[in-house]
Amino acid sequence: MSPELSISRTVVLLGAGRLAQHLGPALQEAGHRVVQVWSRSAASAAAVAVQLPGATATTNATTLPAADLYIVAVPDAAVRDVLAAARFPDGALVVHTAGALPLSVFEEWPSIRGGVLYPLQTFSPGRHLDWPTVPLCVEAADAAGEAELLAVGHSLSHDVRLVNTRQRLRLHVAAVFACNFTNHLLGISHALLTDENLPLDLLTPLVRETIDKALAHPPFTVQTGPAARHDRPTLARHEAALVAYPGWQKLYKVLSESIQQQAAGAAQNNLDPL
Repeated sequence: MSPELSISRTVVLLGAGRLAQHLGPALQEAGHRVVQVWSRSAASAAAVAVQLPGATATTNATTLPAADLYIVAVPDAAVRDVLAAARFPDGALVVHTAGALPLSVFEEWPSIRGGVLYPLQTFSPGRHLDWPTVPLCVEAADAAGEAELLAVGHSLSHDVRLVNTRQRLRLHVAAVFACNFTNHLLGISHALLTDENLPLDLLTPLVRETIDKALAHPPFTVQTGPAARHDRPTLARHEAALVAYPGWQKLYKVLSESIQQQAAGAAQNNLDPL
C-alpha cells in the first residue's frame, strides 16, 4: 500500500441497507473512520453504527458532521431524495454507489463535488465478502475527486477502475444478466427439482463446470444443450413438461430462441467475406 493510501479518511455513510452493512466495516478495516451513519430508520442506523467504533447514528441529514467523504448508499430511486434532504458542507465530496445512475445526478447541487464508487458485487446479510477481490468502479466530476476515490478504492480492493457513466450502465445491465437472472433461473431449477423430491445439489457439478467454462472462454462459443443442437424433439418434450408452469414455459421458449438466434448470427458473420 502506498503512503497516500495509508492516510485515514473520515466518512459519513448515508444509508443502512445491505451495502452499507458490508461497506461500513470494510472502510473501518481499511483504516478509515466512519464518523456517522444516517438512515430514515433510527433502528437501522443504530444497527450499522454499532459495528463501527466511534460512529454515531442519526435520522437527521441536515446536521451532518464534517468529513472527507460522504457515501450515499441507498437504492437508486432514493438517491435524489437523499441529496435534496441532506445538507452537505460546501465543496464536500459526495458519491453514490449505484450502477445505473449517472454522475450527472449531482448537477442539481453545484455546491458539492459529485462522484461514484460502485462496487460490482451482490450484497446479502450474513455473507462474508472478500473485499480485495471486489471490482470498484470510480467516476468523479473533478480530477481531485477522482484521485481521492481511487485512493479510497485501492484501500478496499485490488481491482479499482475508472468507469464512466455510459460504461457503468452497460456493466450494470451485464451484471443483472450474469447475477440476478442467473439466480432466478437457478431458483426455477430448484423449484422444478423440489416438485420431484430431488435436491438442488444434483446440479452443483454442472453449474460449476458451466461457470468455469464460461469464464475461461467467450461464453457464446461454448454453448451446449438442445437449443444449440436444434434438437426439436427434446425442446418439444421440455416445453410439454413445463405446461403446468406457463410463465417458465414461455421463458424456456424465449431463451431457446435467443440461443438459436445468437448461433445463427455468429454463423452468418463467419460466412461473411472480409
